[in-house]
Amino acid sequence: MSGIIRTYKRDEDAVLHFREAWYDDEFKQFVVNHGVVGHQSRTEESDVEDDDSVEGLMAAFAAQCGEDGYAEIPDAEQFWVVAQIALKTKDGTERDRYLERKAKAALASELAWRGLGVVDRSEIADSKLNIFCLCPDVNKAVNAIKVCIRGEDLDFTKLSIAASPHGAPGEFKVKHSPKTGAGFTL
Repeated sequence: MSGIIRTYKRDEDAVLHFREAWYDDEFKQFVVNHGVVGHQSRTEESDVEDDDSVEGLMAAFAAQCGEDGYAEIPDAEQFWVVAQIALKTKDGTERDRYLERKAKAALASELAWRGLGVVDRSEIADSKLNIFCLCPDVNKAVNAIKVCIRGEDLDFTKLSIAASPHGAPGEFKVKHSPKTGAGFTL
């Protein structure tokens, strides 16, 4: 069994919360992760006796989320947030490929444990490393990306971040840049 159920809900104060669940094949555990979007989540693991019960646990989790007002956010209602790191060479070196792998892994973890979305893909082109993230909250995702890149020593001084609505990927607006007034191009 693979897959994850990820749901969201706004409370009466318009604060976005998330709940997600998945089955960890390696440890034979059903994992539930939840919290306020943008903050470190809380995680609970339950041992699973046999793989056949996983489907039932996932179905029960989905049903409980629905009863509590949580729902998936369709991709079309989310945002593209691109973390861009300037490189020294046009097509990238092996060191740049290492940076790409390290940055993708660090960002995937940072975003996931805070309910801030997923790393969709990355590319090295035109002297830039672009990491595309699909996120439900732009401002919190931008802050998390800055903290992550700085904390992982991934050359924060060369980081630019831009965001656009999912349906308008050509309309990126700069959210962070090392140079004031700099534009953003992919």
